[in-house]
Amino acid sequence: MENWDEVKTAFQVARMGTVSGAADALGVHHATVIRHVDALEGRLGVKLFQRHARGYTATEAGEDLLRVAQATEDQFGQLLNRIKGRGTDVSGELVVTSLVSMTPHVAPLLAAFQREHPEVIVRYMTGDRLFRLEYGEAHVAMRAGVQPDQPDNVVQAFAAQRVGLYAARSYVAQYGVPTGPEDYVNHRFVGHDDVDSRAPHFKWMSAHLPRDCVVYRSRDNRVLDDAVRAGAGIGFLSVRAAAENPDLIEIEAPRAEWEGKLWLVTHVDLHRTSKVQALLTFLKAHVSETGL
Repeated sequence: MENWDEVKTAFQVARMGTVSGAADALGVHHATVIRHVDALEGRLGVKLFQRHARGYTATEAGEDLLRVAQATEDQFGQLLNRIKGRGTDVSGELVVTSLVSMTPHVAPLLAAFQREHPEVIVRYMTGDRLFRLEYGEAHVAMRAGVQPDQPDNVVQAFAAQRVGLYAARSYVAQYGVPTGPEDYVNHRFVGHDDVDSRAPHFKWMSAHLPRDCVVYRSRDNRVLDDAVRAGAGIGFLSVRAAAENPDLIEIEAPRAEWEGKLWLVTHVDLHRTSKVQALLTFLKAHVSETGL
C-alpha cells in the first residue's frame, strides 16, 4: 500500500489526540504528521479529524480508520510473535529433497524425525533435477556425487553409499554365477539407460561392460532395483538394501570406486534455523550409528 505511512500516522493521531503526541510516538517532526494527515484526507476525499484547540478528534470516518488500523496492528503483532517463536521451535513446514533411489532409507528417517517433532509438517520431494535452494524450493537437500559448489549454500559431508553387484536366486539358477569379472561379458546386466549417468557405479559399468550386456535398462533407479530382484540380470544395489532381501546373492563385494558420496546441502539463510539444525543433527547422528 503506497500510502501506508500516512495511515500509520493518522492512526497515531487518532490514538494520541494531538499532533505532538503522534509525532513523539512515531519519532518524526510534527510537520510530517500534519502533512501525512492532510495528504491522506485529500486522497480519500473525506475529513478524518475535527481540528480544535485541544487537538484532533476523529470523525466517523476517522473512527472507522482507527478500528481497521488497530486490528491491523494487532495482527502484525501476532505475526511477529509467531515468527519469533519459530526461531526456537521445531515446527512448521520442512521441505526435504533427494534422489528417488534414496527414498527407501530417507523416508523412514523423516518419519522417525517427525515422531520426535510432531509439530513438523514434512514435504519430501524427489527427482533427478536439482531443487533450487536459493529460490526456497527446499530447506534441506541430500545430493549424491561430486561435492556441490553452488554459491550461498552450506555443504556438509553426509555419508558414502556402498554398492555391490547382486543377482536374484532365479537369475543364478538360470545363468549361474560369473567366475570373476572377466566372465561378466557372458552374463546379463541391469543398468542405467543413460550411458553418461554421473553415478560412479554406472560410470564403471559403461567403461567395463559391452553395452549389449546391459539387457534391461531404465532411468528410474527404483525400476532397476526391482529388475535385479526379479531376476532380469546382475545389477548394482546398495549394501543395506541387498541385506534386507534374502533372495539376493552377492556377485561382487562393494568397491571403493563404486561408492556414491552423499552431501547435506542447505541455503545459508536457512541453515541456522531451529528446524533445519534439528534435522541435520538427527540425520548425521543416525548415519553415524547405522550407516545409510
